Amino acid sequence: MSENKNRSPGKKSSNGPMVTFADIAGCADAGERDRLLDSFIRRMTLDEKIAQMSGSSNIIDLAITAIRYGFITFDSGGNRRLGIPAIKFTDGPRGICLGKSTCFPVAMARGATWDALLMELVGNALGKEARAQGANFFGGVCINLLRHPGWGRAQETFGEDPFALGVMGAATIKGVQEHVMTCAKHFACNSIEKSRFFVDVHIDERTLREVYLPHFKRCVEAGVASIMSAYNKVNGLYCGHNPHLLRDILKRDWGFEGLVMSDWILGVRDGVAAATGGLDIEMPSRWRYGRNFRKAIKRGDVPEHLIDDAVKRVIRQKARFADIGDASNYDSEQVAGPANTKLALEVAEKSLVLLKNEKNALPLDENRVKKIAVIGKLADKVNTGDHGSSRVRPPYVVTPLEGIRKRVGDSIDVVHIGSNDPDKARRVASQVDAAIVIAGLTCKEEGEYISSIAKKWGGDRANLDLPHDQETLIKAVGEAGNRSIIVLECGSAVTVRSWEKEADAIVLTWYSGMEGGNALAHVLFGDVNPSGKLPATFPESVEQLPFFDKKAESIEYGYYHGYRLFDKEDMKPSFPFGFGMSYTTYQYENLRLDKKEITDDGIIKAQFEVTNTGKVHGEEIAQLYIGYQNSKIDRPLKELKGFSRFALAPGEKKVVTIEVDIADLAYYDDSSGSWKIEEIDYAVLVGPSSRWEDLSLQDSFRFSRS
Repeated sequence: MSENKNRSPGKKSSNGPMVTFADIAGCADAGERDRLLDSFIRRMTLDEKIAQMSGSSNIIDLAITAIRYGFITFDSGGNRRLGIPAIKFTDGPRGICLGKSTCFPVAMARGATWDALLMELVGNALGKEARAQGANFFGGVCINLLRHPGWGRAQETFGEDPFALGVMGAATIKGVQEHVMTCAKHFACNSIEKSRFFVDVHIDERTLREVYLPHFKRCVEAGVASIMSAYNKVNGLYCGHNPHLLRDILKRDWGFEGLVMSDWILGVRDGVAAATGGLDIEMPSRWRYGRNFRKAIKRGDVPEHLIDDAVKRVIRQKARFADIGDASNYDSEQVAGPANTKLALEVAEKSLVLLKNEKNALPLDENRVKKIAVIGKLADKVNTGDHGSSRVRPPYVVTPLEGIRKRVGDSIDVVHIGSNDPDKARRVASQVDAAIVIAGLTCKEEGEYISSIAKKWGGDRANLDLPHDQETLIKAVGEAGNRSIIVLECGSAVTVRSWEKEADAIVLTWYSGMEGGNALAHVLFGDVNPSGKLPATFPESVEQLPFFDKKAESIEYGYYHGYRLFDKEDMKPSFPFGFGMSYTTYQYENLRLDKKEITDDGIIKAQFEVTNTGKVHGEEIAQLYIGYQNSKIDRPLKELKGFSRFALAPGEKKVVTIEVDIADLAYYDDSSGSWKIEEIDYAVLVGPSSRWEDLSLQDSFRFSRS
């Protein structure tokens, strides 16, 4: 992020220097900038202040976005008299919604890369494409925790683990904010889609602080410009009105200096409650922050110092990003240009997860495989994910069939069956060297819930099975007896128990973006060694998961979910958190800790060696978990506290170092309202997944107060 240079002060008035927005934007000293802000705000009328606190989309704008969300930016708070620029908001968790932008794999797929540096590059590309298309604010960093894989918008987040969510979200924000402002959303406990506008999430303070908020805190520490409040209630109060969330935790405890923005339209139900609760901007237009709101301020229902604080937060971020980047570098031709489409391909390749590979079904050897079948309705269908507010319209999308045909050319005969006819599929599968079934979900089965008189799509999934006709198709292909490869397109977990035995190989592509078909072909034929690992647990059945009701008006969120719940209840998933296979093998050995006892504010360094013991180049993802030995409180058996991605040539050995900050081992003590670290022994467990048998490297250290 570039530093603004000091500028000359504004013209003097009879009362002294008249501070301008340019003065604020040009001030590099934070303390002086705040002083200038206070002086600047004193120049503003009440109406001008309120205008900074609300979106300026009119009826025509809203009508356009109802037909095509993201066609134009959502603007807020431009002021010509005072030279204050408008916020120009665009959305897009998998790419910019404006124009014909690059479509990256969905966030859940990017979570499967476990690659923070790659996420920073993606964020940088998103920021550039937003800026090149006239936006200065990006709203696409969704870090809601995946409590249950049936959540319709699971594809928009990075996974189930708070630590991984924070790392991946913060890295994305770092990249985006080299060019534009961004926000992390939706604050907080937003993980049911259909009832999101009214559901009341009941949660105890420890669970809230330890499980559902740490990733937001990490993004605040990374300097995120904005936090977007959620639609739902938490403990009886709408998130956009919730002083405990917005004022006590976000602004006071975490020291957040950015702005809090509402979710669209129904994110604010009462202007007075929102303003006193800590909401700074109502979007996308002025409704609850309208005429009645002005009257409420005049009556004293909303203290004007709270209005001034909200306006100060808004202008502070506008000034902070006023001169960011070089305006001459944002050429519209770079949107979905070669550099970004190449990056989309790399992300797709690194996000693919090999879940099963028996009898060396993969990779396919084109010297031995002469005829293959690509089967299923999804084989030649553009399927990049949800059609709600995260939808991106790229200039092209490579489907699985296109990618495979492009990769093999004339060297292999490719038979295409574009239906889910089991009899035809069984017959053809028996006549080829390998049958590739493209199965999974679409925007009709999962995504943002959208309904009308004529149609309905998206929403939550009560059932995690594949559609029945797809399961029948997979079983029919398996019965043919030749090599059966199942490719899954989805945004979250699906259950495989009823058909897994029929598959020789299972490849999870997620919704893999505009280059997804090419990425799939590269993995199937061994040009790329699969390296993605699951950012979410894949259960055997929904009975293993927390209670989930997509129509719930009230629900309790407990302390356990995901791999922590599976550990606690000693349950076996189909595929564990952090799991993913490779075409090579790795050996872990020689775990060493740099110290055996640690005190306050300390860092523990774990070093270990990983060797590629196979015959092909690969990229491995090592994971470090911490266990709490003889804890006097209820704690998970283990928690992810570090990970590292690295490349290894055949036979190559690397020394890997992962650091753990002792502060990350604290628990929230309800009785004192503070964070505490127990004076106990902490187990360090290292390996390629969260599965206990994979965590072969183990040691421990002790915490003692200094």
